[in-house]
Amino acid sequence: MGPIIGITPDYDNISNRYKVHEDYVSAVKDGGGYPILLFPQLSIPAFIDGIILSGGGDIDPLLFDEEPLKESGEITPQRDHFELALCKAALEKNIPILGICRGMQVMNIALGGTIYQDISVQTNSSLKHNQQAPRPYATHSIWIEQSTLLAALWRNKEKTTVNSFHHQAVAQLGKGLRVCARSQDGLVEAIDHTEYSFVLGVQWHPEAMKTEEQKLLFSAFIKAATGYQK
Repeated sequence: MGPIIGITPDYDNISNRYKVHEDYVSAVKDGGGYPILLFPQLSIPAFIDGIILSGGGDIDPLLFDEEPLKESGEITPQRDHFELALCKAALEKNIPILGICRGMQVMNIALGGTIYQDISVQTNSSLKHNQQAPRPYATHSIWIEQSTLLAALWRNKEKTTVNSFHHQAVAQLGKGLRVCARSQDGLVEAIDHTEYSFVLGVQWHPEAMKTEEQKLLFSAFIKAATGYQK
């Protein structure tokens, strides 16, 4: 059996139900991993070989020492506290981590960074980051920083296109993190860590895009998880 990949599900405050998009499950299975869901608990199960911090809603601004702007959306305290603790614990164990959209922002906050609560209010960007197009469809470009994990995965490609479903973004980088890619307006689209074996965050949703580039991303993550498993 391939490496066991723990995926954090979203949580609905009203229905009190966990939920996860099937694209995450399919991407892990197609990459050779065995997906399971991770629910709030005191420690990481010993059998976990890799972790995906999935997408979702906004993060409580108080957790990165800011007061909430009126543009901030719904928050899920239960999920916030669990994922921040999970990310820190995974880093201590050097477990491979892939943060997707909100998950990238969780990674950044866990390492002491901050996020823009609302791009339109806190930056000068006029780029559309919350697309009105099918989920798998790429709607804007990103430029990849060389000598980074993402550049290595994509064989030093300089530019590509991605999908986009967010109104928040990484602002001040957390400790040990570096920028892997930016959009035309300068916003951070991907980050990695300079010390750990595989810690990668992307602002887009690669699990929804069935391109060779995004498959390479998941393959590299599963490969890192396989190495951890061994």
